[in-house]
Amino acid sequence: MARSTFAKSVRTAVVAAAVLGLAAGAGAVLIMTRVARTVVTPVRKRPQNQSIRAVDLDAGTVTLRETPDSSVPGRYGLWFAEETGYAKIGGVISREDGSVTRTLESVAFGDLRPGRGRISGYYYLEPSELGLPVESVTIDTELGEAPAWLFPPDDGPGDRWVIQVHGWGATRQEGLRAVRTFHDQGYTTLLASYRNDGDAPNSADRRYGLGGTEWHDIDAALRYAEDHGATSIVLMGWSMGGAVVLQTITRSSALGLLRGIILESPVIDWIDTLEYQARMLRLPDPITQGALRLIESTWGGPFTGQAAPIDLTSMNFVARAADLSLPTLILHSDDDGFVPSTASRALAAARSDIVTLVPFATALHTKLWNYDEERWSTSIAGWLSEHIDVDAPTAAESTEAAEAAG
Repeated sequence: MARSTFAKSVRTAVVAAAVLGLAAGAGAVLIMTRVARTVVTPVRKRPQNQSIRAVDLDAGTVTLRETPDSSVPGRYGLWFAEETGYAKIGGVISREDGSVTRTLESVAFGDLRPGRGRISGYYYLEPSELGLPVESVTIDTELGEAPAWLFPPDDGPGDRWVIQVHGWGATRQEGLRAVRTFHDQGYTTLLASYRNDGDAPNSADRRYGLGGTEWHDIDAALRYAEDHGATSIVLMGWSMGGAVVLQTITRSSALGLLRGIILESPVIDWIDTLEYQARMLRLPDPITQGALRLIESTWGGPFTGQAAPIDLTSMNFVARAADLSLPTLILHSDDDGFVPSTASRALAAARSDIVTLVPFATALHTKLWNYDEERWSTSIAGWLSEHIDVDAPTAAESTEAAEAAG
Protein backbone atom coordinates (compact mmCIF):
# COMPACT_ATOMS: atom_id res chain seq x y z
CA MET A 1 0.00 0.00 0.00
CA ALA A 2 1.43 3.38 -1.02
CA ARG A 3 1.56 5.31 2.27
CA SER A 4 2.46 8.81 1.04
CA THR A 5 0.20 8.56 -2.00
CA PHE A 6 -2.86 7.75 0.10
CA ALA A 7 -2.09 10.45 2.67
CA LYS A 8 -1.62 13.13 0.03
CA SER A 9 -4.80 12.06 -1.77
CA VAL A 10 -6.85 12.34 1.41
CA ARG A 11 -5.30 15.69 2.36
CA THR A 12 -6.05 17.01 -1.12
CA ALA A 13 -9.60 15.73 -0.86
CA VAL A 14 -10.13 17.42 2.50
CA VAL A 15 -8.68 20.76 1.36
CA ALA A 16 -10.68 20.75 -1.86
CA ALA A 17 -13.84 19.82 -0.04
CA ALA A 18 -13.33 22.50 2.59
CA VAL A 19 -12.98 25.12 -0.13
CA LEU A 20 -15.89 23.91 -2.20
CA GLY A 21 -18.24 22.98 0.61
CA LEU A 22 -18.78 26.20 2.49
CA ALA A 23 -22.16 25.18 3.80
CA ALA A 24 -21.62 23.02 6.88
CA GLY A 25 -23.91 20.13 5.95
CA ALA A 26 -23.03 20.03 2.28
CA GLY A 27 -19.33 20.46 3.08
CA ALA A 28 -19.33 17.53 5.49
CA VAL A 29 -20.98 15.24 2.93
CA LEU A 30 -18.50 16.36 0.30
CA ILE A 31 -15.53 15.65 2.54
CA MET A 32 -16.90 12.22 3.47
CA THR A 33 -17.40 11.43 -0.20
CA ARG A 34 -13.91 12.50 -1.21
CA VAL A 35 -12.33 10.49 1.60
CA ALA A 36 -14.38 7.39 0.80
CA ARG A 37 -13.57 7.65 -2.90
CA THR A 38 -9.86 7.94 -2.10
CA VAL A 39 -9.94 4.65 -0.20
CA VAL A 40 -11.51 2.65 -3.04
CA THR A 41 -10.04 4.41 -6.09
CA PRO A 42 -6.80 2.98 -7.57
CA VAL A 43 -4.03 5.54 -7.79
CA ARG A 44 -1.69 5.82 -10.75
CA LYS A 45 0.43 8.92 -10.09
CA ARG A 46 2.37 9.02 -6.85
CA PRO A 47 3.58 12.22 -5.17
CA GLN A 48 7.24 13.21 -5.31
CA ASN A 49 7.45 13.77 -1.55
CA GLN A 50 11.22 13.69 -1.07
CA SER A 51 13.68 16.51 -1.70
CA ILE A 52 16.94 15.56 -3.47
CA ARG A 53 19.44 18.18 -2.30
CA ALA A 54 22.72 17.05 -3.85
CA VAL A 55 24.09 14.36 -6.14
CA ASP A 56 27.75 13.32 -6.44
CA LEU A 57 28.07 10.70 -9.14
CA ASP A 58 31.85 10.45 -8.76
CA ALA A 59 31.63 9.81 -5.02
CA GLY A 60 28.53 7.65 -5.45
CA THR A 61 26.34 9.60 -3.02
CA VAL A 62 22.95 11.30 -2.95
CA THR A 63 21.78 13.75 -0.28
CA LEU A 64 18.12 14.04 0.66
CA ARG A 65 16.09 16.12 3.07
CA GLU A 66 15.83 14.22 6.34
CA THR A 67 12.48 12.40 6.62
CA PRO A 68 11.48 9.04 8.12
CA ASP A 69 11.71 7.42 4.67
CA SER A 70 15.06 8.97 3.73
CA SER A 71 16.60 8.17 7.13
CA VAL A 72 15.77 4.50 7.62
CA PRO A 73 18.73 2.13 6.99
CA GLY A 74 18.70 -0.32 4.08
CA ARG A 75 18.50 -0.17 0.29
CA TYR A 76 15.67 1.30 -1.74
CA GLY A 77 14.56 2.63 -5.08
CA LEU A 78 14.54 6.37 -5.77
CA TRP A 79 12.20 7.75 -8.42
CA PHE A 80 12.93 11.25 -9.66
CA ALA A 81 12.06 13.77 -12.40
CA GLU A 82 8.32 13.01 -12.24
CA GLU A 83 8.93 9.24 -12.38
CA THR A 84 11.00 9.48 -15.59
CA GLY A 85 14.19 8.48 -13.76
CA TYR A 86 15.07 5.70 -11.33
CA ALA A 87 18.07 5.01 -9.12
CA LYS A 88 19.00 2.51 -6.40
CA ILE A 89 20.22 3.88 -3.10
CA GLY A 90 21.97 2.11 -0.25
CA GLY A 91 22.86 2.74 3.36
CA VAL A 92 23.03 5.99 5.28
CA ILE A 93 26.50 7.58 5.28
CA SER A 94 25.81 10.67 7.35
CA ARG A 95 23.13 12.93 8.84
CA GLU A 96 23.60 16.65 9.42
CA ASP A 97 21.68 19.93 9.22
CA GLY A 98 18.40 18.24 8.33
CA SER A 99 19.93 16.26 5.46
CA VAL A 100 20.74 12.58 4.97
CA THR A 101 23.53 11.40 2.66
CA ARG A 102 23.20 7.86 1.33
CA THR A 103 25.13 5.58 -0.97
CA LEU A 104 24.11 5.90 -4.61
CA GLU A 105 24.32 2.34 -5.91
CA SER A 106 23.28 2.95 -9.51
CA VAL A 107 21.16 5.06 -11.82
CA ALA A 108 19.00 2.80 -13.95
CA PHE A 109 17.74 5.57 -16.22
CA GLY A 110 17.23 9.32 -16.22
CA ASP A 111 19.39 12.30 -15.25
CA LEU A 112 19.65 12.37 -11.46
CA ARG A 113 20.03 15.90 -10.14
CA PRO A 114 18.65 18.00 -7.25
CA GLY A 115 14.86 18.26 -7.27
CA ARG A 116 11.87 16.23 -6.18
CA GLY A 117 11.81 12.45 -5.79
CA ARG A 118 10.10 9.48 -4.20
CA ILE A 119 11.61 6.59 -2.23
CA SER A 120 10.25 3.16 -3.11
CA GLY A 121 10.49 -0.21 -1.43
CA TYR A 122 10.35 -2.00 -4.77
CA TYR A 123 14.14 -1.84 -5.40
CA TYR A 124 13.90 -4.17 -8.42
CA LEU A 125 11.80 -3.04 -11.38
CA GLU A 126 12.29 -5.89 -13.86
CA PRO A 127 12.32 -9.66 -13.34
CA SER A 128 15.57 -9.92 -15.34
CA GLU A 129 17.43 -8.05 -12.58
CA LEU A 130 17.23 -11.09 -10.33
CA GLY A 131 19.28 -13.28 -12.67
CA LEU A 132 16.82 -16.14 -12.24
CA PRO A 133 14.77 -18.15 -14.75
CA VAL A 134 11.50 -16.31 -15.37
CA GLU A 135 8.52 -16.52 -17.70
CA SER A 136 5.74 -14.06 -18.44
CA VAL A 137 2.41 -15.87 -18.25
CA THR A 138 -1.28 -15.00 -18.26
CA ILE A 139 -3.98 -16.18 -15.87
CA ASP A 140 -7.56 -16.55 -17.00
CA THR A 141 -9.79 -14.59 -14.61
CA GLU A 142 -13.48 -13.82 -14.76
CA LEU A 143 -12.60 -10.40 -16.20
CA GLY A 144 -10.07 -11.61 -18.76
CA GLU A 145 -6.38 -12.43 -18.93
CA ALA A 146 -4.25 -11.11 -16.07
CA PRO A 147 -0.46 -11.03 -16.57
CA ALA A 148 1.88 -12.66 -14.07
CA TRP A 149 5.56 -13.50 -13.66
CA LEU A 150 6.53 -17.11 -13.03
CA PHE A 151 9.89 -17.93 -11.42
CA PRO A 152 10.56 -21.69 -11.40
CA PRO A 153 13.34 -23.39 -9.43
CA ASP A 154 16.54 -24.09 -11.33
CA ASP A 155 15.38 -27.60 -12.21
CA GLY A 156 11.98 -26.43 -13.54
CA PRO A 157 8.54 -25.87 -11.96
CA GLY A 158 7.92 -28.11 -8.99
CA ASP A 159 4.89 -28.86 -6.84
CA ARG A 160 5.65 -26.30 -4.09
CA TRP A 161 4.52 -22.80 -5.05
CA VAL A 162 4.28 -19.33 -3.53
CA ILE A 163 1.77 -16.88 -4.98
CA GLN A 164 2.49 -13.25 -4.12
CA VAL A 165 -0.25 -10.63 -3.87
CA HIS A 166 0.67 -6.94 -3.98
CA GLY A 167 -0.95 -4.10 -2.06
CA TRP A 168 -2.98 -0.89 -2.52
CA GLY A 169 -1.57 1.37 -5.21
CA ALA A 170 1.14 -1.18 -6.02
CA THR A 171 1.84 -3.72 -8.78
CA ARG A 172 3.42 -7.17 -8.95
CA GLN A 173 6.85 -5.45 -8.96
CA GLU A 174 6.35 -5.15 -5.21
CA GLY A 175 7.12 -8.83 -4.76
CA LEU A 176 10.27 -9.06 -6.89
CA ARG A 177 12.53 -8.52 -3.86
CA ALA A 178 11.07 -11.64 -2.20
CA VAL A 179 11.63 -14.03 -5.11
CA ARG A 180 15.23 -14.97 -4.25
CA THR A 181 14.21 -16.03 -0.73
CA PHE A 182 11.67 -18.51 -2.06
CA HIS A 183 13.87 -19.62 -4.94
CA ASP A 184 16.61 -20.58 -2.49
CA GLN A 185 14.04 -22.80 -0.69
CA GLY A 186 13.14 -24.57 -3.94
CA TYR A 187 9.78 -22.88 -4.51
CA THR A 188 8.15 -21.79 -7.74
CA THR A 189 7.05 -18.18 -7.30
CA LEU A 190 4.08 -16.64 -9.12
CA LEU A 191 3.69 -12.85 -8.95
CA ALA A 192 0.04 -12.22 -9.74
CA SER A 193 -1.82 -9.12 -10.86
CA TYR A 194 -5.43 -8.38 -10.00
CA ARG A 195 -8.30 -6.20 -11.16
CA ASN A 196 -7.77 -2.43 -11.35
CA ASP A 197 -4.02 -2.54 -10.62
CA GLY A 198 -2.99 -1.21 -14.03
CA ASP A 199 -1.87 -4.63 -15.33
CA ALA A 200 -4.92 -6.88 -14.97
CA PRO A 201 -8.31 -6.09 -16.56
CA ASN A 202 -10.42 -3.44 -14.85
CA SER A 203 -13.71 -4.16 -13.18
CA ALA A 204 -16.76 -2.30 -14.47
CA ASP A 205 -16.63 0.23 -11.62
CA ARG A 206 -12.80 0.54 -11.63
CA ARG A 207 -12.81 0.49 -7.84
CA TYR A 208 -10.99 -1.56 -5.24
CA GLY A 209 -13.00 -4.07 -3.27
CA LEU A 210 -10.33 -3.98 -0.52
CA GLY A 211 -10.00 -7.73 -0.90
CA GLY A 212 -13.70 -8.44 -1.31
CA THR A 213 -13.47 -8.65 -5.11
CA GLU A 214 -9.75 -9.07 -5.78
CA TRP A 215 -9.70 -12.50 -4.17
CA HIS A 216 -11.47 -13.89 -7.24
CA ASP A 217 -8.35 -13.15 -9.30
CA ILE A 218 -6.08 -14.82 -6.75
CA ASP A 219 -8.44 -17.79 -6.74
CA ALA A 220 -7.83 -17.95 -10.50
CA ALA A 221 -4.08 -17.88 -9.79
CA LEU A 222 -4.55 -20.87 -7.49
CA ARG A 223 -6.25 -22.74 -10.34
CA TYR A 224 -3.43 -21.79 -12.67
CA ALA A 225 -0.87 -23.14 -10.21
CA GLU A 226 -2.81 -26.37 -9.81
CA ASP A 227 -3.03 -26.81 -13.58
CA HIS A 228 0.74 -26.44 -13.76
CA GLY A 229 1.63 -29.01 -11.13
CA ALA A 230 1.26 -27.25 -7.79
CA THR A 231 0.12 -29.45 -4.90
CA SER A 232 1.35 -27.28 -2.02
CA ILE A 233 0.78 -23.50 -2.13
CA VAL A 234 1.67 -20.66 0.21
CA LEU A 235 -0.06 -17.32 -0.36
CA MET A 236 1.88 -14.16 0.48
CA GLY A 237 0.17 -10.77 0.75
CA TRP A 238 1.75 -7.33 1.06
CA SER A 239 -0.32 -4.65 2.86
CA MET A 240 -3.80 -4.71 1.24
CA GLY A 241 -2.60 -7.92 -0.38
CA GLY A 242 -2.84 -9.40 3.10
CA ALA A 243 -6.55 -8.58 3.15
CA VAL A 244 -6.88 -10.18 -0.29
CA VAL A 245 -5.13 -13.32 0.96
CA LEU A 246 -7.38 -13.55 4.03
CA GLN A 247 -10.45 -13.27 1.83
CA THR A 248 -9.06 -15.94 -0.49
CA ILE A 249 -8.37 -18.53 2.19
CA THR A 250 -11.83 -18.09 3.73
CA ARG A 251 -13.80 -17.97 0.47
CA SER A 252 -11.95 -20.06 -2.12
CA SER A 253 -12.99 -23.61 -2.91
CA ALA A 254 -9.34 -24.51 -3.65
CA LEU A 255 -8.50 -25.15 0.01
CA GLY A 256 -6.96 -28.51 -0.81
CA LEU A 257 -3.95 -26.72 -2.30
CA LEU A 258 -3.16 -24.29 0.52
CA ARG A 259 -0.53 -25.01 3.18
CA GLY A 260 0.06 -21.61 4.77
CA ILE A 261 0.10 -17.83 4.39
CA ILE A 262 2.69 -15.08 4.82
CA LEU A 263 1.49 -11.54 5.57
CA GLU A 264 3.83 -8.56 5.22
CA SER A 265 2.68 -5.28 6.83
CA PRO A 266 -0.85 -6.62 6.37
CA VAL A 267 -4.31 -5.12 6.65
CA ILE A 268 -5.98 -7.54 9.04
CA ASP A 269 -8.80 -5.20 10.11
CA TRP A 270 -9.86 -2.52 7.62
CA ILE A 271 -11.80 -0.42 10.11
CA ASP A 272 -8.85 -0.33 12.49
CA THR A 273 -6.55 0.65 9.61
CA LEU A 274 -8.78 3.36 8.16
CA GLU A 275 -9.54 4.87 11.56
CA TYR A 276 -5.80 4.96 12.29
CA GLN A 277 -5.09 6.72 9.00
CA ALA A 278 -7.84 9.22 9.71
CA ARG A 279 -6.36 10.02 13.12
CA MET A 280 -2.94 10.51 11.56
CA LEU A 281 -4.53 13.01 9.15
CA ARG A 282 -6.48 14.64 12.01
CA LEU A 283 -9.83 14.06 10.39
CA PRO A 284 -12.82 14.64 12.69
CA ASP A 285 -14.33 11.34 13.79
CA PRO A 286 -17.79 12.13 12.31
CA ILE A 287 -16.12 12.57 8.90
CA THR A 288 -14.27 9.28 9.29
CA GLN A 289 -17.36 7.35 10.35
CA GLY A 290 -19.38 8.94 7.57
CA ALA A 291 -16.81 7.89 4.98
CA LEU A 292 -16.85 4.31 6.31
CA ARG A 293 -20.66 4.27 6.10
CA LEU A 294 -20.49 5.36 2.47
CA ILE A 295 -18.13 2.51 1.64
CA GLU A 296 -20.28 -0.03 3.48
CA SER A 297 -23.76 1.12 2.38
CA THR A 298 -25.80 0.08 -0.63
CA TRP A 299 -26.82 3.71 -1.08
CA GLY A 300 -23.20 4.88 -1.12
CA GLY A 301 -22.46 3.73 -4.65
CA PRO A 302 -23.38 7.00 -6.42
CA PHE A 303 -21.00 8.82 -4.07
CA THR A 304 -18.02 6.44 -4.19
CA GLY A 305 -18.41 4.92 -7.63
CA GLN A 306 -18.58 1.40 -6.17
CA ALA A 307 -20.74 -1.16 -7.93
CA ALA A 308 -21.41 -2.86 -4.59
CA PRO A 309 -20.89 -2.04 -0.90
CA ILE A 310 -17.92 -3.42 1.01
CA ASP A 311 -18.62 -5.23 4.27
CA LEU A 312 -15.72 -3.83 6.29
CA THR A 313 -16.88 -5.50 9.50
CA SER A 314 -16.52 -8.95 7.93
CA MET A 315 -12.90 -8.06 7.07
CA ASN A 316 -11.88 -7.90 10.73
CA PHE A 317 -9.80 -11.05 11.10
CA VAL A 318 -9.04 -10.39 14.73
CA ALA A 319 -12.75 -10.84 15.38
CA ARG A 320 -12.76 -13.73 12.91
CA ALA A 321 -9.63 -15.38 14.29
CA ALA A 322 -11.51 -18.64 14.85
CA ASP A 323 -12.17 -18.86 11.10
CA LEU A 324 -8.46 -19.26 10.37
CA SER A 325 -6.75 -22.63 10.31
CA LEU A 326 -3.55 -22.34 8.25
CA PRO A 327 -0.04 -21.79 9.60
CA THR A 328 0.51 -18.03 9.33
CA LEU A 329 3.65 -15.89 9.37
CA ILE A 330 3.21 -12.16 9.97
CA LEU A 331 6.04 -9.65 9.50
CA HIS A 332 5.14 -6.13 10.65
CA SER A 333 6.97 -3.05 11.87
CA ASP A 334 5.61 -1.18 14.88
CA ASP A 335 6.49 2.17 13.25
CA ASP A 336 4.59 1.22 10.07
CA GLY A 337 2.91 4.62 9.86
CA PHE A 338 0.19 3.45 7.49
CA VAL A 339 -1.19 0.08 8.58
CA PRO A 340 -0.84 -0.18 12.37
CA SER A 341 0.67 -3.35 13.79
CA THR A 342 -2.02 -3.53 16.48
CA ALA A 343 -4.23 -5.97 14.55
CA SER A 344 -1.24 -8.14 13.64
CA ARG A 345 -0.27 -8.36 17.29
CA ALA A 346 -3.87 -9.01 18.35
CA LEU A 347 -4.28 -11.82 15.83
CA ALA A 348 -0.97 -13.37 16.91
CA ALA A 349 -2.16 -13.29 20.52
CA ALA A 350 -5.58 -14.70 19.69
CA ARG A 351 -4.21 -17.53 17.52
CA SER A 352 -0.79 -18.28 18.94
CA ASP A 353 -1.39 -21.89 17.93
CA ILE A 354 -1.04 -21.07 14.23
CA VAL A 355 0.36 -17.51 13.98
CA THR A 356 4.05 -16.67 14.13
CA LEU A 357 4.73 -12.93 14.48
CA VAL A 358 8.10 -11.45 13.56
CA PRO A 359 7.99 -7.84 14.77
CA PHE A 360 10.27 -5.09 13.53
CA ALA A 361 10.71 -1.74 15.27
CA THR A 362 11.87 0.80 12.66
CA ALA A 363 11.28 -0.59 9.17
CA LEU A 364 8.19 1.45 8.13
CA HIS A 365 5.49 0.12 5.79
CA THR A 366 6.33 -2.84 3.50
CA LYS A 367 10.03 -1.97 3.72
CA LEU A 368 11.09 -4.76 6.06
CA TRP A 369 13.12 -6.55 3.38
CA ASN A 370 14.81 -3.29 2.46
CA TYR A 371 15.64 -2.52 6.09
CA ASP A 372 17.04 -5.93 7.08
CA GLU A 373 17.08 -8.40 4.20
CA GLU A 374 18.93 -11.08 6.16
CA ARG A 375 16.49 -11.14 9.10
CA TRP A 376 13.49 -10.94 6.76
CA SER A 377 14.71 -13.79 4.56
CA THR A 378 15.88 -16.08 7.37
CA SER A 379 12.56 -15.57 9.18
CA ILE A 380 10.65 -16.74 6.11
CA ALA A 381 13.05 -19.60 5.34
CA GLY A 382 12.93 -20.83 8.93
CA TRP A 383 9.15 -20.66 9.07
CA LEU A 384 8.81 -22.57 5.79
CA SER A 385 11.12 -25.30 7.09
CA GLU A 386 9.35 -25.58 10.43
CA HIS A 387 5.70 -25.22 9.42
CA ILE A 388 5.27 -25.91 5.70
CA ASP A 389 7.94 -28.26 4.41
CA VAL A 390 7.05 -30.92 6.98
CA ASP A 391 3.88 -32.33 5.41
CA ALA A 392 1.73 -29.56 6.86
CA PRO A 393 -2.01 -30.21 6.48
CA THR A 394 -3.96 -28.36 3.82
CA ALA A 395 -6.53 -25.73 4.76
CA ALA A 396 -9.32 -28.23 4.15
CA GLU A 397 -7.64 -30.83 6.40
CA SER A 398 -7.03 -28.22 9.13
CA THR A 399 -10.66 -27.15 9.03
CA GLU A 400 -11.87 -30.76 9.25
CA ALA A 401 -9.57 -31.42 12.21
CA ALA A 402 -10.77 -28.30 14.03
CA GLU A 403 -14.41 -29.24 13.47
CA ALA A 404 -13.79 -32.76 14.73
CA ALA A 405 -12.04 -31.44 17.84
CA GLY A 406 -14.80 -28.91 18.49
